[in-house]
Amino acid sequence: MDSNIKRRTSIAHAPLRPPAVARWLALVALAMIGGPSPLAARQPVEKPVDHEHVAGAHGGSIVPLGRDSYHVEPVFEEEGVLRLYLLGADETRIQETQRQSLTAYVKAAGGREAVAIRIEPEPQEGDAEGMTSRFKGTIPETLRGGPVDVTIPNLRIDKDRFRVAFTSAPPHGPGADAMPAALADDEASTLFLTPGGKYTRADIEANGRRTAQQKFKGFKARHDADPQPGDTLCPISETKANPLCSWIVGGKTYEFCCPPCVEEFVRMAKESPDAIKEPEDYVKP
Repeated sequence: MDSNIKRRTSIAHAPLRPPAVARWLALVALAMIGGPSPLAARQPVEKPVDHEHVAGAHGGSIVPLGRDSYHVEPVFEEEGVLRLYLLGADETRIQETQRQSLTAYVKAAGGREAVAIRIEPEPQEGDAEGMTSRFKGTIPETLRGGPVDVTIPNLRIDKDRFRVAFTSAPPHGPGADAMPAALADDEASTLFLTPGGKYTRADIEANGRRTAQQKFKGFKARHDADPQPGDTLCPISETKANPLCSWIVGGKTYEFCCPPCVEEFVRMAKESPDAIKEPEDYVKP
């Protein structure tokens, strides 16, 4: 038989390929000619990791440095004392660094004028010679008793340099919660159901005549400590705000990371109304 006839006969009687095999061959062909692979389109996109508000061993908030390379636990104490505890990537491990004097800039939360303070090494027992895992400074008396923003432009750990920034509501001592403590029922009712400052009767009605504890019962506070430009920020913690945790103040809607921050913001609106900015000002530039 002619060889061409044999070839046509073998092709005519070739078994049909299952659809899955055919698709696989098509993918191989696309890869060989440099075409896009449908498999690549289905690869999961890595999402930023959310961090829960975690209380440190000394009662402060855990602040990540870099992308969780290290952590800092700032603790506000009586008489305006501020202590910084250095922690490793594992928040349970103490981190030492070379002794150094730090400059910190402190201002009322949401304010514009900052005061420079010095934060000096205060080695803990067990720190190596010339090293420290703790620093100590003092908040100016004029800024005590309310939430403050603290920024440390330059903290060196080994060969790396970090910018540290956090907002907190002093005093925070050992055993205190990482975020402002939830109020007792009576105190919460007084805070949320009576007007004052920028917090009006119309706001009380708009919020359903209820406390944050009542509105957000069962709410699990999570936050992204690395907000991206354009993200809405919690006015208290400056982490990425959660649109499900919002409250109306001065007729405008503000978003927060957790209910305790709502409480702190309402208190600030009543006691220090000039410190309240417009909602659009709480956005990551």
